[in-house]
Amino acid sequence: MMKNVITLTSIFLSTAILIGCHVATKLPEGSASTASACNVGAVQLTTDFPTGRLGKCEKNSSNEFSVTLVPENTPINSSPWYAFKLSAEQDTKVKVAIKIEGYSHRYLPKISSNRKVWKLYPFKMRQDEMVLELNASTSPVYIAGQEIIDNQYYVDWQNKLAKLNKLEVEPFARSVQGRTMYKLESTQPNNKEWLVVLGRMHPPEITGALALFPFVETLLSDSDAAKAFRDRFNIIVVPNLNPDGVELGNWRHNTNGVDLNRDWNKFQQPEVKAVDQLLESIVEDGGKISMAVDFHSTHKDIFYTMPNDYGMEQRFLVNNWLNKLDKQYPNFSVIQKPGNNPGRGVFKQYVADKYNVHAITYEMGDNTDRGFISRLANDAALSLMETMLKNNDEKH
Repeated sequence: MMKNVITLTSIFLSTAILIGCHVATKLPEGSASTASACNVGAVQLTTDFPTGRLGKCEKNSSNEFSVTLVPENTPINSSPWYAFKLSAEQDTKVKVAIKIEGYSHRYLPKISSNRKVWKLYPFKMRQDEMVLELNASTSPVYIAGQEIIDNQYYVDWQNKLAKLNKLEVEPFARSVQGRTMYKLESTQPNNKEWLVVLGRMHPPEITGALALFPFVETLLSDSDAAKAFRDRFNIIVVPNLNPDGVELGNWRHNTNGVDLNRDWNKFQQPEVKAVDQLLESIVEDGGKISMAVDFHSTHKDIFYTMPNDYGMEQRFLVNNWLNKLDKQYPNFSVIQKPGNNPGRGVFKQYVADKYNVHAITYEMGDNTDRGFISRLANDAALSLMETMLKNNDEKH
């Protein structure tokens, strides 16, 4: 179970986080960019902040609201995101019932007064509705499906990381709506081999982000293992691949209504195309892509891999890495699920097919303990570095 209190204040440079082709489509009525019937009156539910999203909202009485979560477009993976601010002119008990059109609930509600420290919030199920009984006042509170990690959060994190490490942070592309995409690079002049780290293709997948932060911090740390790794390997990180979706509180897609992790065989979306060109430029400059890790979230902790008989270099690299990690956690199973589907357009398949090397999709469960996510990410980074420094043509 998740700890009751989750805090994001200590995330910077620490590993103790507690806590097909589509055309552009209009956002549905009641989404993050449209007016809501619930943002006026003595009690207000508003979404006027980054990641805010309610969908359709109806005021049944002065203090009772019905919310229907609506995706940015369909078809779509069932990841119904919600985030709203609750305030009132005076202390009032409020009831909010949340349902979802055509999909199931996924995210447990959390509450915060400052968007930094979060607590799980109790709820009741009434048929297909999740009912929250809340206390509203002149001091706003935030309710969200997961902790809020917005675009500015990434900017602050990477800037602090750059100040404490020999790390370059640079804009390298823009999203559909023109938001800046950043790359983080740790390089040494004679290094030719590169580790690639990506994150946040899917906006609500917060536990993937909570794993990426300590994973990258461990790669860039002053430990002997990290220094030895960086003496041989360069590192490139694109931590926030879908800034538009993050800003708008999208369930999964970019502003064009496309799942970015299904576009790695089409390259029709600017976010995907930009990363493809970035990796190509590394190779054109004499570099070599050696391994890639892509962070996501799902219902359980799992590592999607490429089959070790797919013909890639360093055949047993991922097996050796994840088996080593598994031995460190006797009470936790590091589940490896190999798969090969060239027509699906996922990032790990793209890396394997284009660069003939391993890539994995690193998935953390939606409700996995936040402290454990951090510890596992630290150890995963350490064991990956140790493994990549060895020959992996054979099993260790």
